[in-house]
Amino acid sequence: MRTDNKIEPAIRTRHATNRAADRILAAARDLFYKQGIRAIGVDEVVRKAGVTKPSLYRSFSSKDELAATYLRQYDHDFWEHFEESVKAFPGDPRAQILHFLEGVARRSQKPRYRGCGMTNAAVEYPEPDHPARRVSEENKKELRRRLRAMASAMGARDPDDLGDGLLLLLEGAYISAQLFGPDGPSRSLARNAELLIEASLRG
Repeated sequence: MRTDNKIEPAIRTRHATNRAADRILAAARDLFYKQGIRAIGVDEVVRKAGVTKPSLYRSFSSKDELAATYLRQYDHDFWEHFEESVKAFPGDPRAQILHFLEGVARRSQKPRYRGCGMTNAAVEYPEPDHPARRVSEENKKELRRRLRAMASAMGARDPDDLGDGLLLLLEGAYISAQLFGPDGPSRSLARNAELLIEASLRG
């Protein structure tokens, strides 16, 4: 019985810590995406999350680790979107990538769109060993690998060139959407990708 009495407070403490971590991460994700990671201090994160600074450091060893955790969550969500397009068109890599890019184009037309959190973090953190930089680089390397593999499955004359071309279009859409906003060139992302694919398959 005494053991149960000791365990229950420990469980409650762990649950409270987990809830605080979730609130901190949600606040950080919103602030980091909208305003940039370097621009936001931990004081602003804890204020938005409604927790104390010690609560943040119990859950995350540093702001750098909080940034890396935010990006790992972003990475997870990114691949969920990507896999939704893959599952929507089984066995048809051309339709899969165009469907994914259409989704990016739609999102890029929304007010206050800030592009890709991974791309933004890579620009903010040029240091190769920074935790946020490492997460961003791994995401982009995996995306490049997948696009090249999809280009190969489409039967492109040069799959690596087509995969890289699609990646360049995507990265350009992320940046141009922030510059031009709604009705900017990012709205034609999928159409330009289609033209590039068609040219790569011809001949």
